[in-house]
Amino acid sequence: MGPTLEDANAAAERIKAIAVRTPLLRSEVLDAAVSARVFVKAECLQRGGAFKIRGAANAIAALAPEVRARGVIAFSSGNHAIAVATAAKIFGVAAVIVMPADAPKIKLETTRSLGAEIVVYDRVRESREEIGANLARQRGLALIKPFDDVNVIAGQATCGLEIGEAINPDFVFVPASGAGLAAGVALALPKARIVAVEPEGHDDIARSLAAGAIQRNKPGIRSICDGLLSEQMGELTYPIAKQRFERVVLVSDAMVLRAMKFGFRNLKLVLEPSGAAALAALLEGGVDVGGATVAVVASGGNVDAETFARALAS
Repeated sequence: MGPTLEDANAAAERIKAIAVRTPLLRSEVLDAAVSARVFVKAECLQRGGAFKIRGAANAIAALAPEVRARGVIAFSSGNHAIAVATAAKIFGVAAVIVMPADAPKIKLETTRSLGAEIVVYDRVRESREEIGANLARQRGLALIKPFDDVNVIAGQATCGLEIGEAINPDFVFVPASGAGLAAGVALALPKARIVAVEPEGHDDIARSLAAGAIQRNKPGIRSICDGLLSEQMGELTYPIAKQRFERVVLVSDAMVLRAMKFGFRNLKLVLEPSGAAALAALLEGGVDVGGATVAVVASGGNVDAETFARALAS
């Protein structure tokens, strides 16, 4: 059974002392660029630098105490890793994180600094799901999935609940990979038109909705949006996407770099590529939002200096 609005409300209560209530930022330049009233949900200012702490903290909090005490394991290219490590530290339990060897250095270092044990893998030749499942079984650890988990989706939905408490958006632009955040926001904002955003070449959500069944991405396809490179969307997120996602917009690396620069200049935000994807889709994705009230989830800000410098120079 999938997550519900009641699950989201329960999550909000569980994590209210852990997750930050992030601001909705305005920019006259942004409003003028798209002829709409735009509110940017600055999850880059969230604890751990991304929205992921919401789902991770809720999932760990929901574990039975005796299960939680044995420790947790997660697989992630970065932000889910940081979030699980952070939440595990808050709850005083051990965390093992399976991360790709080519994950951004800042995300590897941050995860390690939080006290987590890191197990690296080759994302082209190895399966993080298999590695995580094997370690969970061998060590008795609770697996905290990055998106395909009722409590994780419910935790991410709290981002949408906060948006809905402040405004009544006509559109919400949300980055989507496994679609945990986008599905959660859709649950929390049942009347909003959800625009999911994927990197070009990694368009499994768009293909899944077109085909009527979950599609996988081919291994080895790269994008600057390292946080949006899941192999496929989740069994729990797909039905929500099928029912609620109005459309999917694909963004190029160049569009994302320009959005990072725009966000820094006009909103004073430091965004990682994945965190700027939804803003890129609003600015250059061809969606007519004229006269509408629009929310954009700026999902994360864990960017290395070299990539950010590249964006500013774009």
